[in-house]
Amino acid sequence: MKLYGANGGCSQASHIALIESGLPFTFVSVDRDKKTSDGRDFNRINPKGYTPALELEDGTILTESLAILMYIAEYSGKLLAKEGDARWRTVEATEFMTTELHANFRPFFSAGSGEDEKNKAKEMLARRFATLESQLGENQYLIGKDLTIADAYLFVMLSWARMMGIDVPERLGTYATNLLNVPSVTVALSAEGLA
Repeated sequence: MKLYGANGGCSQASHIALIESGLPFTFVSVDRDKKTSDGRDFNRINPKGYTPALELEDGTILTESLAILMYIAEYSGKLLAKEGDARWRTVEATEFMTTELHANFRPFFSAGSGEDEKNKAKEMLARRFATLESQLGENQYLIGKDLTIADAYLFVMLSWARMMGIDVPERLGTYATNLLNVPSVTVALSAEGLA
């Protein structure tokens, strides 16, 4: 498999998940000009034009973070409970992050966004992070004692918050710091030149 991703982008969640899963893969970075690290036009690989994209062994290209994270979890048998409440809470939390957190970061990545738009986004992000902090409770990870695809995605969202100067609840700050000690996180950060 090949994971196409932008260093520090939302694709980092899939990068962490692939490392944690133990599945063999190659990471191919995509720059802002949509050129891959091996010199190809990324738009020819994924016409949607954004990362992540996962190229499967048969050449199929899978896109969208939730789909890729679910694929990794299902294919590896790791990072997602097989059944029960923990399975669905993980899917719920991951979807919440792809729609309610990730989407609200748009003003910070758009050159045309004004301060009012950014301030509204900060307020919304603060509420969304508070929701996740209440879900975290006293757990080591978001859904309990085991790392899941939700944790991989939340790590990226918390990294973005830190980068953009967005305050997060104290418990989530501690959680993000603790995730820096997870080997799959440190390996992904190093591979993306962010260690």
